[in-house]
Amino acid sequence: MAVEQQDAVPAEAREQHGRLAEQIEEHRFRYYVKDAPVVSDAEFDRLLRELEALEEEYPELRTPDSPTQKVAGQYETEFTAVAHRERMLSLDNAFDEEELAAWADRVEKEVGASAHHFLCELKVDGLAVNLTYEKGRLVRAATRGDGRTGEDITPNVRTIADIPERLSGERIPELVEIRGEVFFPMEKFEELNARLVEAGDKPFANPRNAAAGSLRQKDPKVTATRPLHMVVHGIGAQEGLRFDRLSEAYGLLKEWGLPTAKHNKVVGDLAGIREFIAYFGEHRHSVEHEIDGVVVKLDEIRLQGRLGSTSRAPRWAIAWKYAPEEVNSKLVDIKVGVGRTGRVTPLAQVEPVTGAGSEAEFATLHNQEAVQA
Repeated sequence: MAVEQQDAVPAEAREQHGRLAEQIEEHRFRYYVKDAPVVSDAEFDRLLRELEALEEEYPELRTPDSPTQKVAGQYETEFTAVAHRERMLSLDNAFDEEELAAWADRVEKEVGASAHHFLCELKVDGLAVNLTYEKGRLVRAATRGDGRTGEDITPNVRTIADIPERLSGERIPELVEIRGEVFFPMEKFEELNARLVEAGDKPFANPRNAAAGSLRQKDPKVTATRPLHMVVHGIGAQEGLRFDRLSEAYGLLKEWGLPTAKHNKVVGDLAGIREFIAYFGEHRHSVEHEIDGVVVKLDEIRLQGRLGSTSRAPRWAIAWKYAPEEVNSKLVDIKVGVGRTGRVTPLAQVEPVTGAGSEAEFATLHNQEAVQA
């Protein structure tokens, strides 16, 4: 019977699935390991959504090792691998009003008549980090990795002034995992690149890569020279804590001395969510860090448990992604890139151009329909 189900998938669909999965894994490797992506976030999201659509049409293709079932990529690196006590999940995305409304409708149907609110947060374009505190003391910091296992970066994280070595205040638990994003402030990014170029080193392409590269230094003294900051946005494993609402938990994290976000807002309905999204869509470059969207979460923790999660993302939260910024440049040359698997990808070399805090010198040409004369 299993053979018949496999044969039901056209060979062309299997080839397309393999091709998309290979491209996505290659881009993840460049993004998470090399800190040198060659496609925009929007292009990566498009590839992932194309793969998801293919797996919706042919569910037999949705295997545990598919990129759609993984939180992110985890590869062999120089730092020690450490397991998170509780998985660090990813987020599902909404790219238009229809998808956002559909998510809100699903939440409304699940919670029924229960009173509920939505917590709106800015989606910081940084490096996801998990802090583990035992009896109020920071004992480990790790990258997200594949959601189950990350890299131990404790010595480097301890150089970040925002992150307390010890929590202060009341209700400090025996154990708590704090999740957040480490970011590189926009106003300091150009200064760092100028110093790197002066020293003969390669500059970073964008603030996110600067944060990741700074945390992956072997020598914590190098990390200490970088003006890194962190904003916390969640709690993982914990012992002895009880909250009714996530916004209430954030208040306690702030009392402990942790760097909570300044722009969060609790709203009561979809109209409030839209207003928050619209405001920061117009003011996205007025905040202290790069953002690429808004994260909306069901505030009531009991109701979060009712909705649960998929293999990769919670059903009680969604990320609204802002449309990518477009810039013009001049074509200099067309080059051919060869990936780790031997796959050949044509690249357009253009005059360096900056948009949304990122400098681009290459553009992928593997999608013919996206190339215009």
